Amino acid sequence: MVSSGGPDLFVICKSCGSEVSPYITECPYCGNRLRKRAPKLDRGGRPKEKPRKARKPPAPSLGPLKRGEIPGIRVDSRPYATGALVLASLLLLVYLRADPIRYITWFDVGTGLDGDDWWAVFTAPFAYHSSGYAFVTLFAIAIFGWLLERRHGPFVVLGLFLLGGAGGIAVASLTDPTWAALGGNGAALALMAAWAVPDLLEARAGREIDGDLLGVAVFAVLLLAMPLAVHEANAIAGATGLVVGLLAGLPLARAARR
Repeated sequence: MVSSGGPDLFVICKSCGSEVSPYITECPYCGNRLRKRAPKLDRGGRPKEKPRKARKPPAPSLGPLKRGEIPGIRVDSRPYATGALVLASLLLLVYLRADPIRYITWFDVGTGLDGDDWWAVFTAPFAYHSSGYAFVTLFAIAIFGWLLERRHGPFVVLGLFLLGGAGGIAVASLTDPTWAALGGNGAALALMAAWAVPDLLEARAGREIDGDLLGVAVFAVLLLAMPLAVHEANAIAGATGLVVGLLAGLPLARAARR
């Protein structure tokens, strides 16, 4: 029997079935051991229960650390491919400014791809005669190449630079061999478009995005309009790089989701 709001008046001995006090350790009728020790009472006269120990949550773990990593901090891979592309262009800019003859003989693709200098389409994306054109283009390559290299690795950056840069200049040379086509505007637009495709897909689906598409649009408009101010920047090469980046960005976005 239990009183309302009070302690139990008795307990039942499991051995003889007698009603005994809940504060004794042995049954007075049969000697059966009821508990190891008498319970401690609280202020209300009820037996105190031992508090259960809370289980500690498992400590977070990042797994085995790689060489050069700090415990608790993952080190992002360094953008070696992007840095090499930008550095090569800067070194060539300084060198060609000092020797303009080399600029004409090494990087002129105005004769088209059917001549002996077909290989110039691979060197022309690194060549700049205008410092302003070089600054804008290389700045875009550095930013979006680094972001893409963090997401997909160096080979994707190199492939997009080759397809957008050299491919864009090749298309421009085939379309109009008399028009100049130099610099990496096609490569920059290819890298930029490929990086922006996942955010474009998320925005189209009505979901919130983390990227800055407005900044991407400003860079894209600036690079696409560059041929209006700089003769060596070719509009066809830039448009080709933009299309290459959009087409390559779709499978890359699906790969990133998986």
